[in-house]
Amino acid sequence: MASVQYDIGDLVYAAEDILNDGGMPGIDEAEGLIAPAGARGVVVHYGHSEIDPSREIYLVRFETGPDGTLGNPVGVLPEELTQDLTVDA
Repeated sequence: MASVQYDIGDLVYAAEDILNDGGMPGIDEAEGLIAPAGARGVVVHYGHSEIDPSREIYLVRFETGPDGTLGNPVGVLPEELTQDLTVDA
């Protein structure tokens, strides 16, 4: 198994738009945007895919508005995250 890249509590940013793959309730299927590129979030848990144990998956709660409110946890792949504040949107 691959080593863990991020730890619980780490501040991360969406490296690209995070879109609903159909598994996130409450997200408009037509738009499907969960978090835009550059959205700030925090890692709340991590693990590995059951289908491919070599694939890490992080549960991240992204900010959902200007007040810093955190949304529901979202499963995200490592390549969809960065700790670099300057993300090309």
